[in-house]
Amino acid sequence: MRVIVIGAGLAGLTAAWYLRAGGAHVALLERESGPGLGCSFANAGLQHPSMAEPWNSPGVLGILLRSLGRPDSQMVVRLGVLPQLVGWGMRFVRESGAQRFFTNTGKNVRLALYSAGLMQELNASTDLYFGAYRCGSLQVFRNARVAASTLGWVRKLAAFGLEHRWLTVDQLVQEEPALKPIARALVGALFMPHDVGGDAYRYCCGMAAQLQARDVELHYGVSCKPLALNKCGRAEVIDSTGRPWPADVIVLAAGSYSAALARRIGIVLPLQPVKGYSITVPQRLDATTPRIPVIDAMQHAAAVPLAAGGLRVAGTAEFAGFDRRIDSKRAANIFALCARLYPEHTRGLALAQVAPWAGLRPMCPDGVPLLGATPIPNLYLNTGHGHLGWTLAAGSARLVADRVLGRNGDIDLAPYALARFAGSR
Repeated sequence: MRVIVIGAGLAGLTAAWYLRAGGAHVALLERESGPGLGCSFANAGLQHPSMAEPWNSPGVLGILLRSLGRPDSQMVVRLGVLPQLVGWGMRFVRESGAQRFFTNTGKNVRLALYSAGLMQELNASTDLYFGAYRCGSLQVFRNARVAASTLGWVRKLAAFGLEHRWLTVDQLVQEEPALKPIARALVGALFMPHDVGGDAYRYCCGMAAQLQARDVELHYGVSCKPLALNKCGRAEVIDSTGRPWPADVIVLAAGSYSAALARRIGIVLPLQPVKGYSITVPQRLDATTPRIPVIDAMQHAAAVPLAAGGLRVAGTAEFAGFDRRIDSKRAANIFALCARLYPEHTRGLALAQVAPWAGLRPMCPDGVPLLGATPIPNLYLNTGHGHLGWTLAAGSARLVADRVLGRNGDIDLAPYALARFAGSR
């Protein structure tokens, strides 16, 4: 079996790994000049089953309305993209109902915990090094009411296998001494043992090398035209130069660009690009080095120590279409969050001294990824992971590879299938 995987980010590379391990001949096509240069490049650096919730939590409509014209909001909608968001946005708001939100969170948590186990196996059984460290994460709180509400929510998620432990401020500082300067502003924290730090871009580069050593074809700088159908009603790949890429199976793992690639053959993928920001703060020798990832759930942001040194701080959501330009005000918001968490590390630093980045997260309106078969018999999906691409990478890839290879997967793919959206074709 010859499989073409489109996209060499976390989703595509890991799918190629499991497909090759299952005996398929795999060629991977990537529009960028190397692996992991899209949304996988400078993400938060944290695999976080603890925060697998979709972004459309109950009350999201009010958040969106209040964000209009406010660059400091955690979620921003640019006025220019409102027309293209109408249908998708209605579903996004509808899925924010309490019961649907809980159900969709459960789907993500189950897949995230499965993925965490597989990622641990990959790290242990290969020469793949990506600076992984397993020390859990901390969700910190400055407000007792918010802390109590979040604790109640996390207790509900225990039904899906998510573990947690409440820490007092004294216990919190003992776990993470770097937070001592702001201890008086905190009321406690949740310790989430399943979360794992690591560098997604280093993973992509390492995985690409592993694949090449196993005779997977890696083709960079290849832009694909929208997929076409042959006489037998099967999808085929033709690149922008007109070159055909014969394949028995195609796995679409092109992130936010997946929808445009599938549309011409009648496959409508309910995806919207959602821009997320990060900054990389250099390590300081005159401050206590953070050792545990810290999440500020209210700001949809995380500060994660990197194995190579420094901090990766990421968060916020911006509906701005395919505009990848960095809004300096949004980057400044992330920098301000870092300053509130680690004032010692930002003392004397200017925004110009940190490395800002923005990537387009492919998001479905229910916040759950698109995995598995489509109405086209040889076309499969591994996309739509939103802010959970790193967290769900291994589990999604394994399940899709199992389906392609005709094997029973460890998790039923039906909750993640395109068929859950009416009018998918």
